Amino acid sequence: MQHVALIAYLSYMKYNQVTIKDIARELGISPSTVSRALKDHPDISPETKKAVNELAEKLNYQPNIVALSLRQSKTNTIGVIIPEIVHFFFSTVISGIESVAYDAGYNVILTQSNESFEREATDLKALFNSRVDGMLISISRETKNYEHIESILAKEVPIVFFDRMYTNPNTSKVIVDDYVGAHEAVLHLIKQGCKRIAHLESAPGLAIAEDRKKGYLDALTENGLPADESLIIICPTGSLDEGKAATEKLLKFKPRPDAIFANNDLLAMGAMQAIKQNGLKIPDDVALVGFSNWFFSALMDPPLSSVDQPGFEMGQEAAKLLIRQIEKQGKGDAVVPPETRVLKTRLIVRESSLRRKA
Repeated sequence: MQHVALIAYLSYMKYNQVTIKDIARELGISPSTVSRALKDHPDISPETKKAVNELAEKLNYQPNIVALSLRQSKTNTIGVIIPEIVHFFFSTVISGIESVAYDAGYNVILTQSNESFEREATDLKALFNSRVDGMLISISRETKNYEHIESILAKEVPIVFFDRMYTNPNTSKVIVDDYVGAHEAVLHLIKQGCKRIAHLESAPGLAIAEDRKKGYLDALTENGLPADESLIIICPTGSLDEGKAATEKLLKFKPRPDAIFANNDLLAMGAMQAIKQNGLKIPDDVALVGFSNWFFSALMDPPLSSVDQPGFEMGQEAAKLLIRQIEKQGKGDAVVPPETRVLKTRLIVRESSLRRKA
């Protein structure tokens, strides 16, 4: 019965337009893997190449020449997907992207996912239908499935990820060293005499959140301080209200934390409100360090210590990588090796973490 069904399926496929996605589905692999196998990409194993080519021949697969010709028509436009425009960090990234893109003669189409997987997938499709030459993407907090990205990669659209990345080894990325930034922030708190340091974690599952948490934990362990899981409070959306609520919970502990390292500055701002409303002093009772160095960090009372991320530089580097990839493909380079750029962070020390008794 299974044999009859297979024959019927193969017969159907022979008389209908077979796509890379059809081959991928039958073999249980990604469309981008099929695409690279058909091009004899060196990263694909001989076994996978053989399986892909045999099935492609059996199904009479033919590349969509019309689609290819449309894709080869250059528009000098790049698409950008960011999680939130209102996020100060992403606004600086956009400025960096535009500074490079416009100088190179490219227009920019900007979309925001609003931290929604569905919106991200819709934006991706809209940008592809607008025939952008390439895309810059920072994935949403909700994104756990990457089929929508794989389908675009299979169509040979250049994509560069920035900040929040998809860990496909065949894509280029520009990230900051979140681990080192967090590690340095917690070491600073330890040097200020803090021994019971809490962490406000945001968006668990995102690589940037995991790296910051690891930097926090390693700094404690290296200095002989216990890594108390009860002092790690998850704040899924990373909002001010979540930071305040999490800190209210921490301040009820006995003994309470003498310092807090927050995953972002909004969480730190919420923590600051809770600490003050409980009649405690910053940094004497509870020292505080955030991450991102938003524009309002220096204006808070007291000014907030924070790990600075080079957002403008990240945007510039991402745009340069993407444009280089677009132009290499335009010259007929079949395989453009992926690159990963890791940018350095910098701890900005302000009054929120400088303890007078240190």
